[in-house]
Amino acid sequence: MNSISRKNNLAAIGILAAVYFVAGKLGLTMAFVHPSATAVWPPAGIALAALLIVGYEAWPGILLGAFLVNLTTAGSVATSIGIATGNTLEALIGAYLVTKLAGGRNAFDHEQDTLKFAILAGMLSTTVAATFGVTSLCLGGFAKWTSYETVWSTWWLGDAAGDVLVAPLLVLWSAAPRLRWNRSQFLEALALLACLVVVGRIVFAGFLLPEPSNYPLEYLCVPVLIWASYRFGQREAATATVVLSAMAIWGTLHGLGPFVRKTENESLLLLQAFMAVMAVMTLSLAAVFAERQRAVEQARNLSVSDPLTGLANYRKLVDELDVEIKRYARTGRSFVILLLDLDGLKTINDTQGHLSGNRALCRLARVLRIHCRGIDTAARHGGDEFALILPEAERDAGLQVAQRISDGLVNDGEHPRLSVSIGIAICPEDGDSVETLLAAADRDLYEMKRRSHSKAASTSES
Repeated sequence: MNSISRKNNLAAIGILAAVYFVAGKLGLTMAFVHPSATAVWPPAGIALAALLIVGYEAWPGILLGAFLVNLTTAGSVATSIGIATGNTLEALIGAYLVTKLAGGRNAFDHEQDTLKFAILAGMLSTTVAATFGVTSLCLGGFAKWTSYETVWSTWWLGDAAGDVLVAPLLVLWSAAPRLRWNRSQFLEALALLACLVVVGRIVFAGFLLPEPSNYPLEYLCVPVLIWASYRFGQREAATATVVLSAMAIWGTLHGLGPFVRKTENESLLLLQAFMAVMAVMTLSLAAVFAERQRAVEQARNLSVSDPLTGLANYRKLVDELDVEIKRYARTGRSFVILLLDLDGLKTINDTQGHLSGNRALCRLARVLRIHCRGIDTAARHGGDEFALILPEAERDAGLQVAQRISDGLVNDGEHPRLSVSIGIAICPEDGDSVETLLAAADRDLYEMKRRSHSKAASTSES
């Protein structure tokens, strides 16, 4: 097993090094101030994401990939080692800070953590690689000290943009790789992609404009990114920013778009600063919308569930009964409602305390869940009374379920032993409204209690 684990680790390190190398070579095709410094550096985000997803043990892959990229580009073995060391430390420091202070892989679930990620990983840790890299090149004689500031700022911004654009994309897709869209969401996603492409081409390629131009239309990107954040979430928002960034880089390098300046490097620096800000804004908005949605869902669940047992509450019970009554009116299929009363709850509360009483209620709730189908609704009616709606069922099925619940509670193996009285009502035999069905089940419940008491009394006399 240890041998297999080592082989898997080596394979993962090799794959990371290869991906880093390819991405690095792609980024260095846009190096204009120095062969080793580019404003577009996706390997920074790849390295950070790898450490957040896989763990710190993936660092050799970053070191190897960075070393090979620089050794085959410019400089010497010594400068390549210095640059690779800086790139590796940058990723390790960024991953450590994000894990400790910004939620790690969950950094994009909350707005505050997203902003911390941008500051800690995007702005702070990236100074390490820029400083190590430019200093190594200057000490080795492959860069002039007079150009230190220009090369450093290009290096830093390239890494920062790589962290805030690429790392969120990889982390979010690794956490949720499957698409769980319905048909309408899939169609909306296609519409979003089409709008993103059209807007990207208008802003960064002069599409639909009278002639190729550099109008300052970058604000047109904002509504589409907000759409992605609001309607789809963090994963799709990160994807949208990367797609837009790729289109923007292509257009800017071809002399199109609002960020074109005298030199290609200056143009890319302005563009990368814009895209980094857009990425942070988009991810923050997506986190805000996601938090709001979670709060709404939590409030909705609290409004229809019993806080003690976790079953549906009385409001939800009435709503589901109304749904089943309307379904019966359409289909003519009967349904059953069971009304359950936990026997002796007051005695348990008086003799063993209310915590034991609450535990008894939860035991009954657990038995109800065990014997529920996916289409059934188990609810706490109030106090020590519960209800169970059995759609598309007859009286015999209801009686069988009632017996299984009673047996399951008696034999659940916990102390004190519990029993339950159960009343049954069938729609339409016992009524076709919420009130009449609950009243019929309640009458049957107390008839069962009366019989049980009579039986117990006669047993005691004999």
